[in-house]
Amino acid sequence: MGKTIPLITLNDGLQIPSIGLGTYALNGVQGVSAIQSALDNGYRLLDTAFNYENEGAVGEAIRRSSVAREEIIVTSKLPGRHHRYDRALKTIHESLYRLHVDYLDIYLIHWPNPKRDLYVEAWQALIDAKKWGLVRSIGVCNFNTEHIDRLLQETGVAPSINQIELHPRFSQVEQLAYNQSQGIVTEAWSPLERSGSVLQDEKLIQIAKEHGKTPGQIILRWHIQLGAVPLPKSASPKRQLENLQVFDFGLSEQEMQVISSLTSAAGRINNQDPAQYEEL
Repeated sequence: MGKTIPLITLNDGLQIPSIGLGTYALNGVQGVSAIQSALDNGYRLLDTAFNYENEGAVGEAIRRSSVAREEIIVTSKLPGRHHRYDRALKTIHESLYRLHVDYLDIYLIHWPNPKRDLYVEAWQALIDAKKWGLVRSIGVCNFNTEHIDRLLQETGVAPSINQIELHPRFSQVEQLAYNQSQGIVTEAWSPLERSGSVLQDEKLIQIAKEHGKTPGQIILRWHIQLGAVPLPKSASPKRQLENLQVFDFGLSEQEMQVISSLTSAAGRINNQDPAQYEEL
């Protein structure tokens, strides 16, 4: 693992870095270059998905990198249209072929798609995929409390991870607390809030000045002190390195509260409420 990145132990024993690289929209030749750069800069947790259509680029970056495969935690995700048991297993195999790897370290259900009501069936496929050695750890994305409760009730198997939208504009206090109560690690997608508007907040800029850091670094440190694993995306080697330089300082409780106070009930990036949103 990267020397400066602390590790977190999941509820199934797998250890993962406390920060990773989001790869959404890192595709093609430029995507391979960006992801390889991230690996060279110390990232060891890569987050992709079947629906990102870049598993091939992630796999190529891993092959071109000087980092050994066993040192990299590779995550992918099951799309909503493949929640049926047999389709889910085929999709896992397809992701392995696209990535050119023998196993996935982490595999997640991308969205619950509650209107279709097949996420428990999909979860059973993930349970079996782990049993058969295709996947080392299994979890979910964008699952509300009621969705996870149902997985626990019907299968008795808790997710190791719940990856959710989490940033200062939408801090998800209750969901974060629930995940922690169940021993589930929270990962944060779009941790810097995709539009970037939060980076211009005057309170945040002032905190950054006091610590000699960038607003982005302050937000990532806020995630880490909340106990979440942020997955910032960047194709810039300079920004990639900046995003890792968040373990040499700490935020005060007051500063944490100031950042958390920026949240809003309407803060979702695209109003994608897991109770209603359907991903295909």
